[in-house]
Amino acid sequence: MRIYTRTGDTGQTGVIGGRVDKDDARVEAYGTTDELNCFVGQAIGFLDPERDADLMADLLEIQHEIFDCGSDLALLKQELLPYKVTAEMVDRLEAWIDKYDAETPDIKRFILPGGSQASSALHVCRTVCRRAERRVVTLARTQPINEEVRRYLNRLSDLFFTVARTANHRAGVGDIEYVRSAEVFRRKS
Repeated sequence: MRIYTRTGDTGQTGVIGGRVDKDDARVEAYGTTDELNCFVGQAIGFLDPERDADLMADLLEIQHEIFDCGSDLALLKQELLPYKVTAEMVDRLEAWIDKYDAETPDIKRFILPGGSQASSALHVCRTVCRRAERRVVTLARTQPINEEVRRYLNRLSDLFFTVARTANHRAGVGDIEYVRSAEVFRRKS
């Protein structure tokens, strides 16, 4: 099998159900999820395999689900295939957020990206995830999408924030607080 096909040389690419321009909002949306997936893989590489085995397994599952997001976003018409991203996947992300948040100290101020290498990489994942969500919002203004993808990406960015803090905590590295902020968060209940 050849990797190159030459079919994109004219500035179009194939999606599920047709061809679109390479700068189409649909391609921007699923392309950004692909970029996010790369950064998640990089972040996994910065985690400690013994200490963070659970986190690594969850992030690997997320990589598969980000690929599912891209697949749903590449679908021109929902009638062609069933959507892959579901409300249950969003619910599970919320459960993981709660689980990992319980490991971390109370947050009082905004947190700057940084600390350990793993945490820094997970904060990059958070910001790329937010950009992917924005691209999906743009796409949804003009074309049909699986609404669960938008919800999933919204919750996923919250998970990345939480696991970035978890990675720091497990590594014995404190979060970097934004010192020019007043205390803006209440204690966990």
